[in-house]
Amino acid sequence: MNNLLSANIARYRKERKFTQETLANKLNITFQAVSKWETGQSMPDIATLPKLAAVLGVSVDKLLGYAAYNNESYYEKVYKSTLKSGEYYWGVKPSFMCLKLLELMPPDKPTKVLDIGCGEGKNAVFLARCGYDVSAFDVSDTGIEKTKRLAEKASVHVNVFKADLCDYRLGGGFDVLFSSGVLGYVKPELRDEIYENYRNHTNDNGLNVFNVFVNKPFISRTHHEPREEYFLQSGQLLTYYHDWLIEDFSEVVFNCNSGGIPHKHAMNVLYARKVGG
Repeated sequence: MNNLLSANIARYRKERKFTQETLANKLNITFQAVSKWETGQSMPDIATLPKLAAVLGVSVDKLLGYAAYNNESYYEKVYKSTLKSGEYYWGVKPSFMCLKLLELMPPDKPTKVLDIGCGEGKNAVFLARCGYDVSAFDVSDTGIEKTKRLAEKASVHVNVFKADLCDYRLGGGFDVLFSSGVLGYVKPELRDEIYENYRNHTNDNGLNVFNVFVNKPFISRTHHEPREEYFLQSGQLLTYYHDWLIEDFSEVVFNCNSGGIPHKHAMNVLYARKVGG
């Protein structure tokens, strides 16, 4: 928690374009105190947190890494609509990416996986069933609940928790970072920082297994829910991994009927390995 708070203080200060001295002046403290917060040498006391959050323009929860989320989001609604019936909006069949991951890094030794934006848990639970040590997060309360139910039904454990893709930063290392269909929700101005965080917290010889939706002039953007999604350009995902070993990269175009509106998507799929020095 301390590491996350330190990182958040620095991040939100920079987003406000404050220097450490500017922030210190607004709080009537020394800039050395701000520096110690950001390097984790000390932490603000509990009485200072509300004022610090207000100056940085965020809530205390968000500053601590526990943002308050709008549970009326599109996916919260569709996940909840099938909760009582036991159905899953995305089904329970795992992504083809899981099978490729098994080929590239079989769980023949302890292997830590983080499923970023796990939805209702179909991939996280499948990987746990295969023997991986799986953690997962999503912004949807109902998605988290359905992930827990699916794991219980499969008699496996998934360490699932609530977090926002744009706010959450990794603090520990993983052997595999896995994400299917959600990295398009990363705001463009946060991409460099977030991908750097993912790269830095991937263990040597570890994998990043990601897919992202990409823009194509021959495919119209169909918005069937109120959301902000930022498609990447074709091949853009590769630029974040130019110095990693690219185990596989592909582009696929497929039909989709999510939301009840038939449409097409173009997607880039990446399997990149961090080769240790």
